[in-house]
Amino acid sequence: MTEAPTRPVVARFCPSPTGNPHVGMARTALFSWAFARHHGGRFVFRIEDTDASRDTQESYDLLIDVMRWLGLDWDEGVEVGGEHGPYRQSERMDIYADVARRLVEAGFAYKAYDTAEELDARREKARAEGRPSGYDGLHRTLTPEQQAAYEAEGREPVIRFKMPDHDYTFNDLVRGDITFGAENVQDFVIVRANGQPLYTLTNPTDDALMGITHVLRGEDLLSSTPRQIALYEAFAQIGVGDGHTPTFGHFPYVMGDGNRKLSKRDPGANLLGYRDQGFLPEGLLNYLALLGWSIADDRDVFTIAEMVEAFDVTRVNPNPARFDLKKCEAINGSHVRMLAVDDVRDRLVPYFQSAGLIAEPPTDDQLSVLTAATPLVHERMALLTEAVDMLRFLFVGDDLVIDETDRAKNLDEAGLVTARAAYDALAALDTWTTESIEQAMRASLVEGLGLKPRLAFGPVRVAVTGSRISPPLFESLELLGRDTTLARLAAVLD
Repeated sequence: MTEAPTRPVVARFCPSPTGNPHVGMARTALFSWAFARHHGGRFVFRIEDTDASRDTQESYDLLIDVMRWLGLDWDEGVEVGGEHGPYRQSERMDIYADVARRLVEAGFAYKAYDTAEELDARREKARAEGRPSGYDGLHRTLTPEQQAAYEAEGREPVIRFKMPDHDYTFNDLVRGDITFGAENVQDFVIVRANGQPLYTLTNPTDDALMGITHVLRGEDLLSSTPRQIALYEAFAQIGVGDGHTPTFGHFPYVMGDGNRKLSKRDPGANLLGYRDQGFLPEGLLNYLALLGWSIADDRDVFTIAEMVEAFDVTRVNPNPARFDLKKCEAINGSHVRMLAVDDVRDRLVPYFQSAGLIAEPPTDDQLSVLTAATPLVHERMALLTEAVDMLRFLFVGDDLVIDETDRAKNLDEAGLVTARAAYDALAALDTWTTESIEQAMRASLVEGLGLKPRLAFGPVRVAVTGSRISPPLFESLELLGRDTTLARLAAVLD
Protein backbone atom coordinates (compact mmCIF):
# COMPACT_ATOMS: atom_id res chain seq x y z
CA MET A 1 0.00 0.00 0.00
CA THR A 2 1.30 3.42 -0.94
CA GLU A 3 1.87 6.01 1.78
CA ALA A 4 -0.93 8.52 2.35
CA PRO A 5 -0.37 11.89 0.60
CA THR A 6 1.02 14.62 2.83
CA ARG A 7 -1.39 17.23 1.45
CA PRO A 8 -5.18 16.99 1.07
CA VAL A 9 -5.74 15.28 -2.27
CA VAL A 10 -7.16 17.23 -5.21
CA ALA A 11 -7.42 15.15 -8.39
CA ARG A 12 -8.97 16.15 -11.69
CA PHE A 13 -10.45 14.97 -14.96
CA CYS A 14 -10.10 17.40 -17.87
CA PRO A 15 -11.22 16.03 -21.25
CA SER A 16 -11.57 17.90 -24.51
CA PRO A 17 -15.10 18.06 -25.98
CA THR A 18 -14.21 16.45 -29.30
CA GLY A 19 -16.08 13.43 -30.60
CA ASN A 20 -17.78 10.79 -28.47
CA PRO A 21 -16.58 10.04 -24.94
CA HIS A 22 -14.74 6.69 -25.03
CA VAL A 23 -13.90 3.88 -22.64
CA GLY A 24 -10.25 4.89 -22.20
CA MET A 25 -11.38 8.33 -21.11
CA ALA A 26 -13.86 6.82 -18.66
CA ARG A 27 -11.19 4.55 -17.18
CA THR A 28 -8.97 7.60 -16.56
CA ALA A 29 -11.87 9.47 -14.95
CA LEU A 30 -12.72 6.44 -12.79
CA PHE A 31 -9.17 5.97 -11.49
CA SER A 32 -8.76 9.69 -10.73
CA TRP A 33 -12.17 9.82 -9.04
CA ALA A 34 -11.51 6.67 -7.01
CA PHE A 35 -8.13 8.03 -5.91
CA ALA A 36 -9.70 11.27 -4.69
CA ARG A 37 -12.55 9.45 -2.94
CA HIS A 38 -10.23 6.89 -1.34
CA HIS A 39 -8.17 9.66 0.25
CA GLY A 40 -11.17 11.78 1.21
CA GLY A 41 -10.06 14.48 -1.22
CA ARG A 42 -11.71 16.67 -3.85
CA PHE A 43 -12.40 15.76 -7.47
CA VAL A 44 -12.38 18.52 -10.08
CA PHE A 45 -14.05 18.17 -13.50
CA ARG A 46 -13.04 20.83 -15.99
CA ILE A 47 -13.17 21.08 -19.79
CA GLU A 48 -10.24 21.80 -22.10
CA ASP A 49 -11.98 23.50 -25.01
CA THR A 50 -9.52 25.94 -26.52
CA ASP A 51 -9.55 24.28 -29.95
CA ALA A 52 -12.52 26.00 -31.54
CA SER A 53 -12.08 24.07 -34.79
CA ARG A 54 -12.72 20.71 -33.09
CA ASP A 55 -14.62 21.40 -29.87
CA THR A 56 -18.41 21.13 -30.01
CA GLN A 57 -21.27 21.84 -27.64
CA GLU A 58 -22.69 18.42 -28.47
CA SER A 59 -19.54 16.71 -27.26
CA TYR A 60 -19.53 18.85 -24.12
CA ASP A 61 -23.11 17.80 -23.37
CA LEU A 62 -22.18 14.15 -23.92
CA LEU A 63 -19.30 14.44 -21.44
CA ILE A 64 -21.63 15.80 -18.77
CA ASP A 65 -24.20 13.10 -19.60
CA VAL A 66 -21.61 10.32 -19.37
CA MET A 67 -20.17 11.46 -16.05
CA ARG A 68 -23.63 11.69 -14.52
CA TRP A 69 -24.70 8.33 -15.94
CA LEU A 70 -21.56 6.66 -14.56
CA GLY A 71 -22.12 8.29 -11.18
CA LEU A 72 -18.67 9.89 -11.07
CA ASP A 73 -19.71 12.97 -9.11
CA TRP A 74 -17.42 15.96 -8.83
CA ASP A 75 -16.92 18.48 -6.06
CA GLU A 76 -15.83 21.37 -8.23
CA GLY A 77 -16.05 22.15 -11.92
CA VAL A 78 -18.44 22.64 -14.80
CA GLU A 79 -22.14 22.74 -13.92
CA VAL A 80 -21.45 22.75 -10.15
CA GLY A 81 -19.06 25.75 -9.87
CA GLY A 82 -16.40 26.34 -7.25
CA GLU A 83 -13.87 28.89 -6.06
CA HIS A 84 -11.42 28.36 -8.94
CA GLY A 85 -13.76 28.87 -11.89
CA PRO A 86 -14.50 29.26 -14.64
CA TYR A 87 -13.96 25.61 -15.51
CA ARG A 88 -14.03 25.78 -19.30
CA GLN A 89 -10.72 26.86 -20.76
CA SER A 90 -12.46 28.90 -23.44
CA GLU A 91 -13.61 31.18 -20.61
CA ARG A 92 -10.10 31.54 -19.12
CA MET A 93 -8.20 33.14 -22.01
CA ASP A 94 -7.35 36.29 -20.05
CA ILE A 95 -5.75 34.12 -17.35
CA TYR A 96 -3.50 32.33 -19.85
CA ALA A 97 -2.51 35.59 -21.54
CA ASP A 98 -1.50 37.04 -18.17
CA VAL A 99 0.53 33.97 -17.20
CA ALA A 100 2.31 33.95 -20.58
CA ARG A 101 3.15 37.64 -20.22
CA ARG A 102 4.56 37.10 -16.73
CA LEU A 103 6.67 34.17 -17.93
CA VAL A 104 8.17 36.32 -20.67
CA GLU A 105 8.80 39.27 -18.38
CA ALA A 106 10.53 37.03 -15.83
CA GLY A 107 12.76 35.46 -18.47
CA PHE A 108 11.20 31.98 -18.37
CA ALA A 109 9.77 32.31 -21.89
CA TYR A 110 10.58 34.30 -25.01
CA LYS A 111 9.21 35.36 -28.35
CA ALA A 112 10.43 33.31 -31.32
CA TYR A 113 9.97 34.54 -34.88
CA ASP A 114 11.13 31.49 -36.87
CA THR A 115 9.10 30.70 -39.97
CA ALA A 116 7.89 27.17 -40.64
CA GLU A 117 10.33 26.88 -43.52
CA GLU A 118 13.28 27.93 -41.36
CA LEU A 119 12.32 25.43 -38.66
CA ASP A 120 11.97 22.60 -41.17
CA ALA A 121 15.36 23.35 -42.72
CA ARG A 122 17.13 23.40 -39.36
CA ARG A 123 15.42 20.21 -38.22
CA GLU A 124 16.45 18.44 -41.42
CA LYS A 125 20.04 19.54 -40.90
CA ALA A 126 20.01 18.36 -37.28
CA ARG A 127 18.67 14.95 -38.28
CA ALA A 128 21.28 14.63 -41.03
CA GLU A 129 24.01 15.39 -38.47
CA GLY A 130 22.58 12.94 -35.92
CA ARG A 131 21.50 15.64 -33.48
CA PRO A 132 18.08 15.97 -31.76
CA SER A 133 15.66 17.67 -34.12
CA GLY A 134 13.74 19.71 -31.55
CA TYR A 135 13.93 23.47 -31.34
CA ASP A 136 17.55 24.66 -31.27
CA GLY A 137 17.00 27.81 -29.21
CA LEU A 138 18.11 30.16 -31.98
CA HIS A 139 15.75 32.95 -30.91
CA ARG A 140 16.31 32.57 -27.17
CA THR A 141 18.45 35.69 -26.89
CA LEU A 142 17.15 38.07 -29.52
CA THR A 143 17.82 41.72 -28.81
CA PRO A 144 14.98 44.26 -28.93
CA GLU A 145 16.44 45.49 -32.22
CA GLN A 146 16.34 41.99 -33.73
CA GLN A 147 12.78 41.50 -32.57
CA ALA A 148 11.80 44.84 -34.10
CA ALA A 149 13.43 43.84 -37.39
CA TYR A 150 11.49 40.59 -37.55
CA GLU A 151 8.26 42.40 -36.74
CA ALA A 152 9.01 44.92 -39.50
CA GLU A 153 9.03 41.94 -41.89
CA GLY A 154 5.48 41.16 -40.74
CA ARG A 155 6.46 38.13 -38.68
CA GLU A 156 4.21 37.27 -35.73
CA PRO A 157 6.02 35.45 -32.95
CA VAL A 158 5.09 32.38 -30.98
CA ILE A 159 5.99 32.25 -27.30
CA ARG A 160 8.34 29.45 -26.32
CA PHE A 161 9.11 28.26 -22.82
CA LYS A 162 12.83 28.15 -22.02
CA MET A 163 13.63 24.64 -20.80
CA PRO A 164 16.39 24.49 -18.15
CA ASP A 165 19.50 22.67 -19.30
CA HIS A 166 19.29 19.63 -17.03
CA ASP A 167 17.63 16.22 -16.89
CA TYR A 168 14.27 15.74 -15.21
CA THR A 169 13.54 12.75 -12.97
CA PHE A 170 10.22 12.21 -11.27
CA ASN A 171 8.49 9.35 -9.50
CA ASP A 172 5.47 8.19 -11.43
CA LEU A 173 2.87 6.56 -9.16
CA VAL A 174 2.25 3.85 -11.77
CA ARG A 175 5.67 3.48 -13.42
CA GLY A 176 8.22 4.38 -10.77
CA ASP A 177 11.19 6.67 -11.40
CA ILE A 178 11.37 8.12 -14.92
CA THR A 179 14.14 10.32 -16.32
CA PHE A 180 14.00 12.55 -19.38
CA GLY A 181 17.35 13.76 -20.67
CA ALA A 182 17.72 17.49 -21.31
CA GLU A 183 18.70 16.81 -24.91
CA ASN A 184 15.26 15.29 -25.56
CA VAL A 185 13.17 18.12 -24.12
CA GLN A 186 13.79 21.33 -26.05
CA ASP A 187 12.10 24.71 -25.75
CA PHE A 188 8.43 24.35 -26.63
CA VAL A 189 5.63 26.62 -27.81
CA ILE A 190 3.08 27.72 -25.22
CA VAL A 191 1.27 30.40 -27.27
CA ARG A 192 0.68 30.35 -31.02
CA ALA A 193 1.45 33.33 -33.25
CA ASN A 194 -2.27 34.19 -33.29
CA GLY A 195 -2.27 34.47 -29.50
CA GLN A 196 -4.01 31.15 -28.87
CA PRO A 197 -2.60 29.35 -25.81
CA LEU A 198 -1.68 25.70 -26.25
CA TYR A 199 -2.29 22.70 -24.00
CA THR A 200 1.33 22.99 -22.93
CA LEU A 201 0.41 26.20 -21.09
CA THR A 202 -3.30 25.90 -20.28
CA ASN A 203 -3.20 22.49 -18.63
CA PRO A 204 -0.45 23.17 -16.07
CA THR A 205 -1.77 26.69 -15.48
CA ASP A 206 -5.17 25.32 -14.51
CA ASP A 207 -3.62 22.59 -12.36
CA ALA A 208 -1.52 25.19 -10.52
CA LEU A 209 -4.35 27.66 -9.97
CA MET A 210 -6.85 24.97 -8.95
CA GLY A 211 -4.48 23.42 -6.43
CA ILE A 212 -4.31 20.02 -8.14
CA THR A 213 -2.10 17.72 -6.09
CA HIS A 214 -2.21 14.60 -8.27
CA VAL A 215 -2.24 14.48 -12.07
CA LEU A 216 -3.49 11.02 -13.08
CA ARG A 217 -3.87 10.55 -16.83
CA GLY A 218 -3.13 8.36 -19.84
CA GLU A 219 0.39 7.41 -20.84
CA ASP A 220 0.04 9.31 -24.12
CA LEU A 221 0.76 12.43 -22.05
CA LEU A 222 3.82 11.03 -20.32
CA SER A 223 6.26 12.88 -22.59
CA SER A 224 4.72 16.24 -21.61
CA THR A 225 5.55 15.73 -17.92
CA PRO A 226 9.10 17.20 -17.83
CA ARG A 227 7.85 20.30 -19.63
CA GLN A 228 5.09 20.70 -17.10
CA ILE A 229 7.39 20.17 -14.14
CA ALA A 230 9.61 22.94 -15.52
CA LEU A 231 6.56 25.19 -15.82
CA TYR A 232 5.52 24.50 -12.21
CA GLU A 233 9.00 25.50 -11.10
CA ALA A 234 8.66 28.73 -13.05
CA PHE A 235 5.15 29.30 -11.67
CA ALA A 236 6.55 29.11 -8.15
CA GLN A 237 8.89 31.99 -9.02
CA ILE A 238 6.22 34.26 -10.51
CA GLY A 239 3.45 33.51 -8.01
CA VAL A 240 1.12 31.31 -10.09
CA GLY A 241 -0.51 28.75 -7.79
CA ASP A 242 0.75 27.59 -4.41
CA GLY A 243 4.29 26.73 -5.48
CA HIS A 244 3.81 22.96 -5.38
CA THR A 245 4.43 20.52 -8.22
CA PRO A 246 1.75 17.80 -8.52
CA THR A 247 2.52 14.11 -8.24
CA PHE A 248 2.06 12.28 -11.55
CA GLY A 249 0.71 8.89 -12.52
CA HIS A 250 0.26 7.64 -16.08
CA PHE A 251 -2.18 4.85 -16.89
CA PRO A 252 -1.59 2.27 -19.64
CA TYR A 253 -3.36 2.30 -22.98
CA VAL A 254 -6.63 0.45 -23.45
CA MET A 255 -6.27 -1.82 -26.46
CA GLY A 256 -8.96 -3.12 -28.79
CA ASP A 257 -9.07 -5.82 -31.43
CA GLY A 258 -5.76 -6.52 -33.10
CA ASN A 259 -3.92 -5.01 -30.12
CA ARG A 260 -4.58 -1.52 -31.43
CA LYS A 261 -5.06 1.38 -29.05
CA LEU A 262 -8.74 2.23 -28.71
CA SER A 263 -9.55 5.68 -30.03
CA LYS A 264 -12.64 7.86 -30.17
CA ARG A 265 -13.25 6.62 -33.71
CA ASP A 266 -13.56 2.94 -32.74
CA PRO A 267 -17.22 1.84 -32.55
CA GLY A 268 -16.41 -0.28 -29.51
CA ALA A 269 -14.97 2.71 -27.68
CA ASN A 270 -18.17 4.81 -27.64
CA LEU A 271 -19.31 5.03 -24.02
CA LEU A 272 -22.93 5.96 -24.63
CA GLY A 273 -23.18 3.02 -27.01
CA TYR A 274 -22.74 0.78 -23.97
CA ARG A 275 -25.60 2.53 -22.21
CA ASP A 276 -27.77 2.04 -25.31
CA GLN A 277 -26.86 -1.66 -25.36
CA GLY A 278 -28.14 -2.07 -21.82
CA PHE A 279 -24.99 -1.95 -19.69
CA LEU A 280 -25.35 -0.81 -16.10
CA PRO A 281 -23.00 1.98 -15.04
CA GLU A 282 -21.99 -0.20 -12.08
CA GLY A 283 -21.11 -3.08 -14.37
CA LEU A 284 -19.21 -1.00 -16.88
CA LEU A 285 -17.21 0.78 -14.17
CA ASN A 286 -16.39 -2.56 -12.54
CA TYR A 287 -14.99 -3.84 -15.83
CA LEU A 288 -13.12 -0.61 -16.61
CA ALA A 289 -11.46 -0.86 -13.20
CA LEU A 290 -10.13 -4.28 -14.21
CA LEU A 291 -8.28 -2.69 -17.13
CA GLY A 292 -5.07 -2.28 -15.19
CA TRP A 293 -6.20 -2.81 -11.58
CA SER A 294 -7.82 -5.50 -9.46
CA ILE A 295 -9.35 -5.58 -6.03
CA ALA A 296 -7.87 -9.06 -5.44
CA ASP A 297 -6.18 -11.72 -7.54
CA ASP A 298 -9.16 -14.08 -7.29
CA ARG A 299 -12.01 -11.58 -7.56
CA ASP A 300 -13.44 -9.77 -10.58
CA VAL A 301 -16.84 -8.56 -9.37
CA PHE A 302 -17.11 -5.74 -6.83
CA THR A 303 -19.10 -2.61 -6.11
CA ILE A 304 -17.73 0.85 -6.74
CA ALA A 305 -17.87 1.51 -2.99
CA GLU A 306 -15.61 -1.51 -2.49
CA MET A 307 -13.27 -0.22 -5.18
CA VAL A 308 -13.00 3.19 -3.48
CA GLU A 309 -12.21 1.51 -0.19
CA ALA A 310 -9.45 -0.62 -1.70
CA PHE A 311 -8.07 1.58 -4.48
CA ASP A 312 -4.29 1.99 -4.52
CA VAL A 313 -3.01 3.77 -7.63
CA THR A 314 0.45 2.25 -7.21
CA ARG A 315 -1.10 -1.15 -7.94
CA VAL A 316 -2.23 -0.11 -11.42
CA ASN A 317 -0.42 -2.30 -13.94
CA PRO A 318 1.67 -0.16 -16.33
CA ASN A 319 1.24 -2.62 -19.21
CA PRO A 320 -1.47 -2.07 -21.84
CA ALA A 321 -4.86 -3.56 -21.00
CA ARG A 322 -7.09 -5.24 -23.59
CA PHE A 323 -10.79 -4.52 -23.70
CA ASP A 324 -12.68 -7.83 -23.82
CA LEU A 325 -16.35 -7.27 -24.66
CA LYS A 326 -17.47 -10.76 -23.63
CA LYS A 327 -15.91 -10.38 -20.19
CA CYS A 328 -17.41 -6.91 -19.90
CA GLU A 329 -20.86 -8.37 -20.62
CA ALA A 330 -20.31 -11.15 -18.07
CA ILE A 331 -19.32 -8.64 -15.39
CA ASN A 332 -22.39 -6.60 -16.24
CA GLY A 333 -24.62 -9.66 -15.91
CA SER A 334 -23.26 -10.21 -12.41
CA HIS A 335 -24.25 -6.67 -11.49
CA VAL A 336 -27.73 -7.11 -12.98
CA ARG A 337 -28.24 -10.13 -10.72
CA MET A 338 -27.01 -8.13 -7.72
CA LEU A 339 -29.85 -5.62 -8.12
CA ALA A 340 -33.21 -5.89 -6.39
CA VAL A 341 -36.01 -6.93 -8.75
CA ASP A 342 -37.82 -3.59 -8.40
CA ASP A 343 -34.59 -1.77 -9.27
CA VAL A 344 -34.18 -3.91 -12.39
CA ARG A 345 -37.79 -3.15 -13.38
CA ASP A 346 -37.25 0.57 -13.05
CA ARG A 347 -34.07 0.43 -15.13
CA LEU A 348 -35.85 -1.58 -17.83
CA VAL A 349 -38.59 1.01 -18.35
CA PRO A 350 -36.57 3.37 -20.62
CA TYR A 351 -35.53 0.48 -22.87
CA PHE A 352 -39.14 -0.70 -23.30
CA GLN A 353 -40.16 2.88 -24.01
CA SER A 354 -37.38 3.25 -26.58
CA ALA A 355 -38.61 0.07 -28.28
CA GLY A 356 -42.15 1.51 -28.44
CA LEU A 357 -43.56 -1.25 -26.22
CA ILE A 358 -44.75 0.89 -23.32
CA ALA A 359 -45.86 4.49 -23.08
CA GLU A 360 -44.16 7.50 -21.48
CA PRO A 361 -45.15 7.35 -18.69
CA PRO A 362 -46.18 3.67 -18.58
CA THR A 363 -49.83 2.83 -18.04
CA ASP A 364 -50.74 1.00 -14.85
CA ASP A 365 -51.37 -2.20 -16.84
CA GLN A 366 -48.02 -1.97 -18.62
CA LEU A 367 -46.15 -1.37 -15.38
CA SER A 368 -48.03 -4.24 -13.74
CA VAL A 369 -47.05 -6.65 -16.51
CA LEU A 370 -43.41 -5.52 -16.46
CA THR A 371 -43.32 -5.85 -12.66
CA ALA A 372 -44.62 -9.41 -12.85
CA ALA A 373 -42.35 -10.34 -15.78
CA THR A 374 -39.06 -8.93 -14.48
CA PRO A 375 -38.39 -11.85 -12.07
CA LEU A 376 -38.65 -14.21 -15.05
CA VAL A 377 -35.68 -12.60 -16.82
CA HIS A 378 -33.71 -11.19 -13.90
CA GLU A 379 -31.28 -14.13 -13.78
CA ARG A 380 -31.22 -14.67 -17.54
CA MET A 381 -29.76 -11.47 -18.96
CA ALA A 382 -26.35 -9.86 -19.11
CA LEU A 383 -27.66 -6.67 -20.76
CA LEU A 384 -30.89 -4.84 -20.02
CA THR A 385 -31.81 -4.79 -23.71
CA GLU A 386 -32.05 -8.58 -23.67
CA ALA A 387 -35.15 -8.27 -21.52
CA VAL A 388 -36.84 -6.27 -24.29
CA ASP A 389 -36.42 -9.15 -26.73
CA MET A 390 -37.42 -11.80 -24.21
CA LEU A 391 -40.54 -9.98 -22.98
CA ARG A 392 -41.67 -8.29 -26.19
CA PHE A 393 -44.44 -10.88 -26.67
CA LEU A 394 -46.22 -9.61 -23.55
CA PHE A 395 -46.68 -6.10 -24.96
CA VAL A 396 -47.43 -6.48 -28.68
CA GLY A 397 -51.05 -7.71 -28.47
CA ASP A 398 -52.21 -8.97 -31.85
CA ASP A 399 -49.04 -7.77 -33.59
CA LEU A 400 -46.85 -10.74 -32.63
CA VAL A 401 -44.21 -11.48 -35.26
CA ILE A 402 -42.90 -15.06 -35.27
CA ASP A 403 -39.26 -15.62 -36.16
CA GLU A 404 -39.39 -17.47 -39.47
CA THR A 405 -36.40 -19.68 -38.70
CA ASP A 406 -37.97 -20.74 -35.41
CA ARG A 407 -41.32 -21.26 -37.15
CA ALA A 408 -39.76 -23.59 -39.73
CA LYS A 409 -38.03 -25.66 -37.05
CA ASN A 410 -40.86 -25.84 -34.51
CA LEU A 411 -44.15 -25.40 -36.34
CA ASP A 412 -43.81 -28.00 -39.06
CA GLU A 413 -46.46 -30.70 -39.46
CA ALA A 414 -45.52 -32.45 -36.21
CA GLY A 415 -45.25 -29.17 -34.39
CA LEU A 416 -48.74 -28.17 -35.43
CA VAL A 417 -50.09 -31.46 -34.02
CA THR A 418 -48.43 -30.53 -30.74
CA ALA A 419 -49.86 -27.00 -30.88
CA ARG A 420 -53.38 -28.42 -31.48
CA ALA A 421 -53.09 -30.70 -28.46
CA ALA A 422 -51.85 -27.81 -26.34
CA TYR A 423 -54.74 -25.62 -27.49
CA ASP A 424 -57.30 -28.27 -26.55
CA ALA A 425 -55.72 -28.88 -23.16
CA LEU A 426 -55.45 -25.18 -22.28
CA ALA A 427 -58.93 -24.33 -23.54
CA ALA A 428 -60.37 -26.86 -21.10
CA LEU A 429 -58.80 -25.28 -18.03
CA ASP A 430 -61.08 -23.84 -15.35
CA THR A 431 -58.29 -21.85 -13.68
CA TRP A 432 -55.42 -20.01 -15.39
CA THR A 433 -52.37 -20.34 -13.15
CA THR A 434 -48.80 -21.42 -13.69
CA GLU A 435 -49.49 -24.69 -11.87
CA SER A 436 -52.65 -25.58 -13.79
CA ILE A 437 -51.05 -24.65 -17.13
CA GLU A 438 -48.04 -26.86 -16.43
CA GLN A 439 -50.19 -29.81 -15.32
CA ALA A 440 -52.41 -29.60 -18.39
CA MET A 441 -49.53 -29.34 -20.86
CA ARG A 442 -47.52 -32.14 -19.30
CA ALA A 443 -50.53 -34.41 -19.22
CA SER A 444 -51.45 -33.66 -22.83
CA LEU A 445 -48.07 -33.37 -24.53
CA VAL A 446 -45.56 -35.35 -22.48
CA GLU A 447 -47.83 -38.15 -21.25
CA GLY A 448 -50.54 -38.03 -23.92
CA LEU A 449 -48.34 -37.64 -27.01
CA GLY A 450 -45.28 -39.28 -25.49
CA LEU A 451 -43.02 -36.32 -26.31
CA LYS A 452 -39.88 -35.24 -24.49
CA PRO A 453 -40.41 -31.84 -22.82
CA ARG A 454 -38.09 -30.03 -25.25
CA LEU A 455 -40.07 -31.25 -28.24
CA ALA A 456 -43.39 -30.90 -26.45
CA PHE A 457 -43.08 -27.28 -25.39
CA GLY A 458 -41.01 -25.83 -28.27
CA PRO A 459 -43.93 -25.43 -30.71
CA VAL A 460 -46.08 -23.79 -28.03
CA ARG A 461 -43.28 -21.44 -27.05
CA VAL A 462 -42.72 -20.29 -30.64
CA ALA A 463 -46.45 -19.94 -31.37
CA VAL A 464 -47.12 -17.85 -28.28
CA THR A 465 -43.91 -15.81 -27.81
CA GLY A 466 -42.64 -15.68 -31.41
CA SER A 467 -39.27 -17.18 -30.52
CA ARG A 468 -37.72 -20.40 -29.26
CA ILE A 469 -35.95 -18.29 -26.59
CA SER A 470 -38.25 -16.89 -23.93
CA PRO A 471 -38.71 -16.74 -20.17
CA PRO A 472 -40.07 -19.87 -18.41
CA LEU A 473 -43.04 -21.00 -20.49
CA PHE A 474 -45.75 -21.72 -17.94
CA GLU A 475 -45.18 -18.45 -16.06
CA SER A 476 -45.15 -16.61 -19.39
CA LEU A 477 -48.52 -18.07 -20.41
CA GLU A 478 -50.07 -17.08 -17.08
CA LEU A 479 -48.87 -13.49 -17.58
CA LEU A 480 -50.03 -13.44 -21.19
CA GLY A 481 -53.54 -14.54 -20.21
CA ARG A 482 -55.96 -17.20 -21.44
CA ASP A 483 -57.50 -15.25 -24.31
CA THR A 484 -54.25 -14.06 -25.90
CA THR A 485 -52.57 -17.46 -25.46
CA LEU A 486 -55.42 -19.34 -27.11
CA ALA A 487 -55.72 -16.73 -29.86
CA ARG A 488 -52.03 -17.08 -30.76
CA LEU A 489 -52.23 -20.86 -30.80
CA ALA A 490 -55.31 -20.64 -32.99
CA ALA A 491 -53.56 -18.25 -35.33
CA VAL A 492 -50.75 -20.72 -36.12
CA LEU A 493 -53.25 -23.58 -36.45
CA ASP A 494 -55.25 -21.58 -38.98
